Amino acid sequence: MTHLNLITFASELNKQGTIRHAHRQLFDLLETRYDVHIVSPDAIEALERNELQLVFISSGGVEYQFRNYYEQLPKPVVLLTDGLQNSLAASLEISTWTRRQGTACRIIHGNEETVLAELTEYEQLFAKRHLLAGKRIGVIGEPSKWLIASSVNHTEARRRWGIEFVDISLDEVESNFNAIGDDEVRHPAEQFVANATAMREPKIADVIKAYRLYRAIKAVCQRHNLDAFTIQCFGLIPRIGTTGCLALSLLNDDGIVAGCEGDMQTVFTMLAVKTVVGCDGFMCNPSQIDARANSLLLAHCTIGLKQTQAYIVRNHFESLSGVAVQGTLPDGDYTLVKCGGNALDEYFVSSAQLLQNTDFNDVCRTQVRLHLDESCDYFFQNPLGNHHVLIRGNHAQALSRFFELNQAHRIS
Repeated sequence: MTHLNLITFASELNKQGTIRHAHRQLFDLLETRYDVHIVSPDAIEALERNELQLVFISSGGVEYQFRNYYEQLPKPVVLLTDGLQNSLAASLEISTWTRRQGTACRIIHGNEETVLAELTEYEQLFAKRHLLAGKRIGVIGEPSKWLIASSVNHTEARRRWGIEFVDISLDEVESNFNAIGDDEVRHPAEQFVANATAMREPKIADVIKAYRLYRAIKAVCQRHNLDAFTIQCFGLIPRIGTTGCLALSLLNDDGIVAGCEGDMQTVFTMLAVKTVVGCDGFMCNPSQIDARANSLLLAHCTIGLKQTQAYIVRNHFESLSGVAVQGTLPDGDYTLVKCGGNALDEYFVSSAQLLQNTDFNDVCRTQVRLHLDESCDYFFQNPLGNHHVLIRGNHAQALSRFFELNQAHRIS
């Protein structure tokens, strides 16, 4: 049974017996699912942060007491109240004050079905938050110079999300690449080509070189114990004569979240999405937007093969070198998402439907046209940078609740 800590605020004027007795119906409900522990605010510091915990407002008249302990409370603040003894009124006052401090605050209140449903969702999101904490994201090389709005304050990211960004030199990748022989990767390279619908620009020698890079980056990830990484892919081209597109595709299939161009915000988004809803993400550029139809074209030169129905072996669009993937995505519902801001404290999310896989010559290789359920005005008025992340399925509500729980502000 899950351990639930209720950090409990009760008025000194409350003379109606013990807290459990006064709120017997609520505690009977909670104890059908949880091992419930009433915790005094004085004992907050002793709590294990990975244990499920929320704030129980058991009566009115506790607002000042709450404010005194605010800094020590887990953030964001989640309030549980059954409404007895003016507890809902106090919760509303506390919620308003908390949000004015810049901290997200959620109130769990209602009938038994509602309370259990909201607690179940909170428990799941709380667990995902702690799964994300401690993850390591490698930054291999430097962010691309054109990403002037996509940097991340490492200290703020660690404070908010518990993640760590690790700086790694491109020299390490190049050294690994040079130590790998063609024969070591020839068979999987040939199998990759055999499974493709077609191969257009590259030759088998190009694919073998791309597979050597895949092995080289994977060794870096293993050495540094990375859960995810983003790489200065354009910086690799003059060094080793190939691009990272195929390597990133294969590494995403291996379960290592991989992004390009040194974009830290987008690779964090991909990692968060995978942690919360279990989906691999397609890191992509909005390339065309039709505001009247509320549709957009997304494109990029790398996508995990597992996300596609079929793929064509191509070269990299901008450099016309290396090996890229032109994937065909299945029909159905999708979600477009981005967590951005220097402190990773802003997000956009929208459900969408795939309209068409396209094959234009003047954009990156994997291309999909989507109908967006949220307004495309977001991209014209207040976008969170260039790259966004596309995942299969409608996960907009789950992702919204997760980002809101972690004090991220929705952009629309």
